[in-house]
Amino acid sequence: MTRTPHRPRMVKAISQEEADELVRKMRTERAGLENYREKSLKLHGWICAKCGREFEQDNLHLLTVHHKDGNHNYNPSDGSNWENLCVYCHDDEHSRGLLGDYLSKDE
Repeated sequence: MTRTPHRPRMVKAISQEEADELVRKMRTERAGLENYREKSLKLHGWICAKCGREFEQDNLHLLTVHHKDGNHNYNPSDGSNWENLCVYCHDDEHSRGLLGDYLSKDE
């Protein structure tokens, strides 16, 4: 079966006001994402919940917020869906499911 190339889609140009509104909306959404990190750091401290490594201001960027239920949009203000994990433990947490899937497919 041969695929025919698609023609470029015509996109309606937007006004400067529409572009400004889109940028404002995107910035507001990003601020909300950063806000839960700030809250989690205040609630749970600058320590990895898995390995116990403590962080200082100069390496705080290595401490991430993990959503326990996997839903990045569920951010209760009590922090019950968050745990602070260092980048290494966070990577390990997300790779466990992949490893489990890989090992169970041979059964």
